[in-house]
Amino acid sequence: MTARTTPVAPLPRPTGTLLPARAHGVPLTLVSLTGVALLAAWAAYGLDVYLDPRRLVPVVALAPLMAAAVIGTGLHSSMEELERTAVRPWRPRRLAQSAGPTAVAAALLALAVVAHDSRFGAAAMVRNTLGAVGITTAAATVTGARLSWLPAFAYLSAVYLGAPRTHSGAAQVWAWPMQPGDRPWAWAAAVALFALGVALHARLGCGRGPV
Repeated sequence: MTARTTPVAPLPRPTGTLLPARAHGVPLTLVSLTGVALLAAWAAYGLDVYLDPRRLVPVVALAPLMAAAVIGTGLHSSMEELERTAVRPWRPRRLAQSAGPTAVAAALLALAVVAHDSRFGAAAMVRNTLGAVGITTAAATVTGARLSWLPAFAYLSAVYLGAPRTHSGAAQVWAWPMQPGDRPWAWAAAVALFALGVALHARLGCGRGPV
């Protein structure tokens, strides 16, 4: 006489938007972005910005770069082959994958410096987040997600070391990360980079990068 075995119901599998979110590490990305924002708030608090607003420039430059690195590496998917062969278009999901965390990062980083001088405060932080993410997402289509932060790091480092102290003329465009938050051409450059980067990633996805 054999004993009856009670069938065990399988655990529910993530479906819909939950599965792609887990495959791209969205929860870890959001936690990391929160950590970057807390670090930026702590750094800005200890700089005595009221003595010189320019003391906030390193925070406004570095924090968006860190956030862009988090978002860029989060573009990696554990379902790359599935995405390449899927019947459904993945472009809207890729767009949400880059634009969604960018909105979260911009909001968190803006809050981190909202109490400080407006010239290099929340507006500059949002602009630099958009520009840095734009460079990172564009790079991801070539280098792959894991190395997508390198071009943004190289560019922002070069600009930080070589940007003039003036905030007018062509410097507004090429040195946009170092400009006050009210410079229109700096905003135009950052927004254009962001639009180009997320569009390229939505269209092409992540490259395979070096083997």
